[in-house]
Amino acid sequence: MRFLVRAAFAALGLWAATKIVPGVYIRDAGTLLIAALLLGVVNAIVRPIVVILTLPLTLVTLGLFLLVVNAGMILLVDLLLGGMHVHGWIAAILAAIVTGVASWIGHMVLRDAEA
Repeated sequence: MRFLVRAAFAALGLWAATKIVPGVYIRDAGTLLIAALLLGVVNAIVRPIVVILTLPLTLVTLGLFLLVVNAGMILLVDLLLGGMHVHGWIAAILAAIVTGVASWIGHMVLRDAEA
């Protein structure tokens, strides 16, 4: 259940990124839901490995490199999914910020629901 709620907030973040960030395009609502689920899977499997491998660079940049890692995960979803297009790293970083804010809000909602 938690995964589905997190995926819903990821979908909300991706939708907001398509509206706010120029260069981010998702074809339709079905593609948006698939992109959110795929982003959740990529964040659960690939992202931890990349974070560990880039830990020295993340420490040197005081954590800012995690934006690049998150943007890379969005670009990976773009590569895997046909109906999604992210035009370059700048758009991916901005989309990662928007999606991250939506995920943070989702985390806060889930945390409040547990209390």
